[in-house]
Amino acid sequence: MVGIERSDESLRLRAALASIAPGTILRDGLERILRGRTGALIVVGHDKLVDSISSGGFTLDVPFTATGLRELAKMDGAIIIDNHISRIHRAAVHLMPDATIHSDETGTRHRTADRVARQTRFPVISVSQSMQIIAVYVGETRYVLEDSGQILSRANQALATLERYKLRLDEVSSTLSALEIEDLVTVRDVAVVAQRLEMVTRIAREIEDYVLELGTDGRLLSLQLEELVTGVDADRELVIRDYLPPGKNAKTPGELLTELELLSPTELVDPAAVAKALGMTAGDHLDGAVAPRGYRLLAKVPRLPSPVVDRLVEHFGGLQQLLSAGIDDLQAVDGVGELRARSVREGLSRLAESSILERYV
Repeated sequence: MVGIERSDESLRLRAALASIAPGTILRDGLERILRGRTGALIVVGHDKLVDSISSGGFTLDVPFTATGLRELAKMDGAIIIDNHISRIHRAAVHLMPDATIHSDETGTRHRTADRVARQTRFPVISVSQSMQIIAVYVGETRYVLEDSGQILSRANQALATLERYKLRLDEVSSTLSALEIEDLVTVRDVAVVAQRLEMVTRIAREIEDYVLELGTDGRLLSLQLEELVTGVDADRELVIRDYLPPGKNAKTPGELLTELELLSPTELVDPAAVAKALGMTAGDHLDGAVAPRGYRLLAKVPRLPSPVVDRLVEHFGGLQQLLSAGIDDLQAVDGVGELRARSVREGLSRLAESSILERYV
């Protein structure tokens, strides 16, 4: 799936949401509590710190079951389970978190859940008896679970948007390939492709979060997403490697990808801001000419290992030199025999022909 850096708290929240997604044993227990119209306070994790802020109740240390959770929720007090959701450690516990920890919550149960989550770093689940909602507290984040139908509706809207953006991405990528063949690429052309790749990636990340929260209800959505974004991660890196600014102090492709991810939505729609994030301009005009190294097109040649691609690019230095290289020239590269040289030559020729035809026919 789409690879994007996430903060530690974001990763912990995703893990917590995955553990209570539809189809999980914990979600079954929580829904039983909601249907029974009782509240609950559940700490998903157990260690010495949790014990130190726990008072009263009784020790169980029994296997976790959805029906067991439902029955224990009928009593006052918190329930403490392990972070693998395999055992119930304690029940009817009175939690006494540090009262100096700030919380904006007003209800006793929610305020306790908030403070315990901040103090212990374990997820804490609060089921509201009066409002019939399930809230998850992870660190300083509070997340209220929604009905699967509402989430699925938003996810389908996002998927339709992703399809439109992916179609536009395919168009600008094909245009860039044709321009690369003709040696007519400008900074703007590269920025537009990188811009579209980043937009598709961001929408895909949003849908991934929906899939995670939907659990078993999101299986079809997951398959559709996978089909749409396959290859996008690789394309992002290839575009950056093709136009990576030279120099000892130049940033790595990974650093430039991070620069792109840090762009605000307003900055992302500005090609100049995208080009700057890619390190391609320092006051240069967007219509300035640039030349690709050839990574993108070589990646489209069938059965060509990435180490061989790297050696070809290093040997020839640019796409135009690769396009004009003959069989003998290609064979001079380590790891490129006659058969592979012919495969590269024919592959690039077919790509050149198809790109030009798509552009002008």
